[in-house]
Amino acid sequence: MTAPAFTAPAASAHRTPVTSSYRFELVKLVSQWRVRLLVLVCWIAPGLFVAGVSMQSTLPTDTLFGRWMHATAWAGPLVMLGFAGTWALPLLASVVAGDVFASEDRLGTWRHLLVAVRSLRRIFVAKCLASLTVILLLVAGLVCSSTIGGLLTVGDHPLVGLDGRPLTPGDAAGRVLLAWACALAPTLALAAIGLLGSVALGRSPTGLLLPPLLALATSVAQMLPLPVAVRLALPGYAFIAWNGLFTSPPQLGPLLIAVAVSLAWALLATALAYLLFLRRDFTNPAYDGSGRRALTLGLLPLTGLTVLTVAAVAVATPSTGSGIEQDKVQRSLATAFAHLYRLQTAQLHRPAVAEDRLRATAACTKSDGQGAQEGAGNDWRCVVSWQLPGVPVTGTAVYQLDIGSDGRFVADGDGPKEVNGYFLVRTSTGDAPNPLWQFDGNVELLDTTSKG
Repeated sequence: MTAPAFTAPAASAHRTPVTSSYRFELVKLVSQWRVRLLVLVCWIAPGLFVAGVSMQSTLPTDTLFGRWMHATAWAGPLVMLGFAGTWALPLLASVVAGDVFASEDRLGTWRHLLVAVRSLRRIFVAKCLASLTVILLLVAGLVCSSTIGGLLTVGDHPLVGLDGRPLTPGDAAGRVLLAWACALAPTLALAAIGLLGSVALGRSPTGLLLPPLLALATSVAQMLPLPVAVRLALPGYAFIAWNGLFTSPPQLGPLLIAVAVSLAWALLATALAYLLFLRRDFTNPAYDGSGRRALTLGLLPLTGLTVLTVAAVAVATPSTGSGIEQDKVQRSLATAFAHLYRLQTAQLHRPAVAEDRLRATAACTKSDGQGAQEGAGNDWRCVVSWQLPGVPVTGTAVYQLDIGSDGRFVADGDGPKEVNGYFLVRTSTGDAPNPLWQFDGNVELLDTTSKG
């Protein structure tokens, strides 16, 4: 005979307040050695990493803003964010939220907890709030530690954005904090998936694997030639879309969509976990999850959400292709070159010239003009032209571009050497490579900002 499911006592019975349950769950989480170790690592390791790398002669130029770690403290937190979005934040969400319910099954403590709290809703809310608090504490450690490490090592200097425009230290600090705040949205989505797995899979530790697996799957998907609508509908795209904050004007379209999608995933996964939690059988000590319910109330609704968001983005924006088009590439490269040309002029102590008087333009071809002139790849070749006031000869410079599927590109100077070749220039922070030699840029995948 099947044992009846747990029924909450009458409303007149004494129930532990949510605040007391929250404090109890928070203490349980923080008392775990692995959580304490994560807190220690998040508040110390990023600062040591940023400080150590900033003092090296070789910088992580393959990472966004890595080439500026020797020049400003605000590059360090962004390099750390790029790493954290791929590895650290999914791991934190997994360890904190992926086992918060399953641990009660393995320890056999559900009966004691239900007798003490007398409310399934309060237990669920308390565990969610405790997990959220610890995650915020860990993320705050990553931000503060990496920022302090950069400030102590390099100092508070301007940061060069992805369009080549220098950002004041105050502006850079605000955008760095906003970028980390936007990264909280996909982190919460991963944490909600961890909660869902912890509830649905019972005593199995498989719930710990779900957030990293989802993050890995979305990272692999971002490397595939998928339409923009599909990219934006994935919960991890907000880990990439913060790049648009570092252009002028900011490229907010993809970022806002990515954040909204991540929050929708977080809300739906949490709601599904709540429904599964209310329907489970607490009288069976051997309960090991419900595969059918995990499928019908877990996987299928999230799959439906993905299909719905893909359709909504495709209808709302012209985003059925890659979003990387020839005219966008040319416009982004010419803008970044004009701003960096002014920076190089100042560093070489030459007469200043405004960007609008340079009249910089770019002509780019992909695969030597063979095939469609769009899409990601390392086969873009561009010729930048500009005109100095009072000089009859038009200047030209050649660049090889490696454009990623997310729109980020690396421009590598290919002559003339006097313009975009490798040589050192003296700056306020010491000798640095020619800013026109190699630089990062960003192609906006959606047509949402001005083309001026």
